[in-house]
Amino acid sequence: MSGAALRIEDRDSFVLATLDRPEKRNAIDLDLIAALHELCATLEAVPRTLVLQGAGANFAAGADIAQLRERRADDARAGINTRAFMRVHALPMPVIAVLDGYALGGGAELAYSADIRVGTHALHIGNPETGLGIIAAAGATWRLRELVGEGLAAEMLLAGRVLTGEEAHAAGLITHLLPNGDDALAVAITIAERIAKLDPAATQASKRVLRAPRNAHPEIDLAEQAVLFDSPEKERRMTAFLNRKQQR
Repeated sequence: MSGAALRIEDRDSFVLATLDRPEKRNAIDLDLIAALHELCATLEAVPRTLVLQGAGANFAAGADIAQLRERRADDARAGINTRAFMRVHALPMPVIAVLDGYALGGGAELAYSADIRVGTHALHIGNPETGLGIIAAAGATWRLRELVGEGLAAEMLLAGRVLTGEEAHAAGLITHLLPNGDDALAVAITIAERIAKLDPAATQASKRVLRAPRNAHPEIDLAEQAVLFDSPEKERRMTAFLNRKQQR
């Protein structure tokens, strides 16, 4: 599956999706939103790890301002970008974002929807929406405080602070800081290949538990573990582990 706005590659152990509007710094338009929904439908039906990157030297410089300027109250209530990013966030298997260059506004919010973020020294990430007369309503206001803490989130959302790659790494917003996009993609691929070696059911259960609200614990953990404890894959993997240990 591929389209003009989003290029999809099947890499066996994961799916690589590239935002492909480099002439617009991969600005997020309606075609890209439609392509994200189509991709999510595929990954919901057949769960795979997703690696997201931007073509060229940027992840996504924001929403397409020309389209955004024409949106009105009903469009805001429809949550055009919001619903797509929530769907990405809710995918069964992990989502890894490779962040290079600009990841601003809607581009940053798409990045926040990932489970793991890998970035570069050239990264600039943040939410300058108030300078355009709107708010960051596609995930930043409720995800960013969990990712970087209340104080830094407030400065990014209320004062338009944009983080460099080094600052994003220090804040824990990205977990790896690399010299360039190729190196960042290589690290993301290594993580995706590591995930592919793990039990998919256990990985999906871990993601559900990780995303659950605090008041759902420990009941949700115990319920998920109960299912896994009776799984043939748990028996197979633990038996193989014990056999390897005996052979040492």
